[in-house]
Formats: sequence, structure tokens, C-alpha cells
Amino acid sequence: MESTYPSAPGDTLVFENDRVRVWSMTLEPGGMFDFHQHHYDHVVLWPDSGQAEAQNLGDPGWGISLAAEPGFVLFQTVGTAEPLTPHRIRNVGDTAVTHYIIELISERSPSEQRLPGETNGRGTFVDGNSGGQQ
Repeated sequence: MESTYPSAPGDTLVFENDRVRVWSMTLEPGGMFDFHQHHYDHVVLWPDSGQAEAQNLGDPGWGISLAAEPGFVLFQTVGTAEPLTPHRIRNVGDTAVTHYIIELISERSPSEQRLPGETNGRGTFVDGNSGGQQ
């Protein structure tokens, strides 16, 4: 079944070659990036601090929260079975924020299923949908 949700995880394509694709996403205070899906394992980098929430399609609330400190990194194994659930993200802070999404497009994921996100501990990432804090 083909997805009806965009696979672009950012608003600007910064770089692409046959191995990686790098996107940036800038959100103004209260700004939102609408529903999209991730098809590849990826790294998310927040060079500056920021606060955001995300909502998976079909969830009544914004069950994912992020309080990033400068240099926050999240690695997400999407897996090969299916893309991530469509989700949207919004800036809940009072300043504009930009973060970067680096997709590993040339490598097959080592996992069939999605795995919990891994962070470098520079901030708090809580995925209420998976029941855990990373």
C-alpha cells in the first residue's frame, strides 16, 4: 500500500548523495510541520536548545515531547517492515528553532521493526506512545 503522507521529514533539502539525505526544519514559535513519514533510519540533530511536541496520526494528544539542549541527538531505527507512523511536530517554545534530519538512504536497516530512539542525553525525549523516556 502506498503512503498518502509526504516522506520529506523537513522543509528544506540541504544535501543529498547516494548514501545520505540531509533536511532542515525550521519552526517558528507555535509553528507546526504537518503529518509526514520517515522511511529510513535517521539521525535528528538540534544544534540549539528548543522545545517541541509531536503527535502520531490517530492519537488524541501530543504524546511525544522533546526538551533539547544544544547538541541534542536522536537516532531512530525505522526498520524494514514499514515506515514510521505518520506524525506531525510543533514548536512549543518561544523562539524559532531549526533542527536537522540525516536519513541513511543507502543502508538497509539492521532491524525489521522500529526500535526505541537513542539519544545522547542532551535533553529529554519522552515518547508516551512507546511508554518510555530516552
